[in-house]
Amino acid sequence: MKEQKGFTLIELLIVVAIIGIIAAIAIPSLLRARVSANEAAAIGDIRTVISGEAAYQSSNGGFYDQLSCLSSPDQCIPQYQATSPTFLDSNIGNATAKQGYNRFFTPGPVPVGAPTTVSGSSLSGYVYFAIPIQQDQTGVRGFGGDASGVICWTPDGTDPSGGAASLPTTCAPI
Repeated sequence: MKEQKGFTLIELLIVVAIIGIIAAIAIPSLLRARVSANEAAAIGDIRTVISGEAAYQSSNGGFYDQLSCLSSPDQCIPQYQATSPTFLDSNIGNATAKQGYNRFFTPGPVPVGAPTTVSGSSLSGYVYFAIPIQQDQTGVRGFGGDASGVICWTPDGTDPSGGAASLPTTCAPI
């Protein structure tokens, strides 16, 4: 009788079972890493908007503005040169959903008696926040930042501002 070389069915089943156990251990870690990366991206975008608004404020007579004006300030600020730099990348300014988070901009009140040398759409404050698209899958916490420069978070993924044009003093800062 010839001696056959190869793997038995039992050996193959053992290898498949080992691969299954390794996958069961690794997949939750990969999902947690993705959620952490999505949260870090949301925080980074909020920081970028806060920085862009602060720079825009100094060029717009002390007032903030809509995100579209930060991407195209020559369209909003009188006498602003078209060749001058922008304050915010349009990819962030136009994004409503990005990396597992929905992003929102809440404008603050319109200033009363603003001079004609500033943008006609000027604001005296704002809140930019991000909430998970699918709670506990694409993200866990909600994040928000406002004109104060503080970034806050909520453990349940909701808007830290509660829909207001500024963050409450009780928000949990990062």
